[in-house]
Amino acid sequence: MSFLLSANDKKKIIAALNEDLSAEIGAIVQYVNHHVMVAGLESPAIAELFKKTSEDEMKHMEKLAERIDYLGGVPTTKMAKIKMGGDLRRMVKDDLDGENAAIKMYKGHIKLVAGIGDTTTRLMLEGILTDEENHAHQWETVLTKKK
Repeated sequence: MSFLLSANDKKKIIAALNEDLSAEIGAIVQYVNHHVMVAGLESPAIAELFKKTSEDEMKHMEKLAERIDYLGGVPTTKMAKIKMGGDLRRMVKDDLDGENAAIKMYKGHIKLVAGIGDTTTRLMLEGILTDEENHAHQWETVLTKKK
């Protein structure tokens, strides 16, 4: 597939995937921090959700890095800006905000690669988008139950 893409199209896709990768690296750090720092009576179950979600984000990171490498790019190690600290509700709200931002970003990048005709990358991003939408739903549910 990569040999069918123009050099310019590869550059566009690699740039988009590196943006995604940077966001995933940030998400991993934020979720791990929240997993470690959360405290309170309701925190054990939520801490486990933070840990599980960080593991999902690690899988996304690996897929993105592998695809960037396949396309001839260099996977970034830069981390997107993250939010840390606060009480349990603040942590969950920050994570929901991060998931919603990721959903918006992935939808844009899916349109980009679909327009270029890179079906493999589109399918990968659609799978990641599904996970991010599930994470957002998870945090919306937690916030609704904590009111």
